[in-house]
Amino acid sequence: MDRIEETMMFKTVGEEGVSAQEILQKVYAALQEKGYDPINQMVGYLMSGDPVYITSHNQARAMIRKLERFELIEELVKNYLQEK
Repeated sequence: MDRIEETMMFKTVGEEGVSAQEILQKVYAALQEKGYDPINQMVGYLMSGDPVYITSHNQARAMIRKLERFELIEELVKNYLQEK
C-alpha cells in the first residue's frame, strides 16, 4: 500500500489534568515574577528547546517540560486564530 498521498492525522497527548494553556499561564507568571520578559523567554525556549530560558521559580521549568514544544505551539496557534 502506498500511503504517501494520504493525509496523516497528528494528535497530541498531554499530561492528564494539566492543559497547555494552564502551563503557559503559570510559566508566564513565574517569568514575570522574576523580572524577565516572559514573551522573549518563552519564544527562546520554543525556538531552541533549551530549558534554561525558563526560570525554575515556582517549578516553571519542570511544568513546561511536561509537554512537548509542539503541543505548546499548537495551543498558541489555536488561541491566536480563535482571537481573530
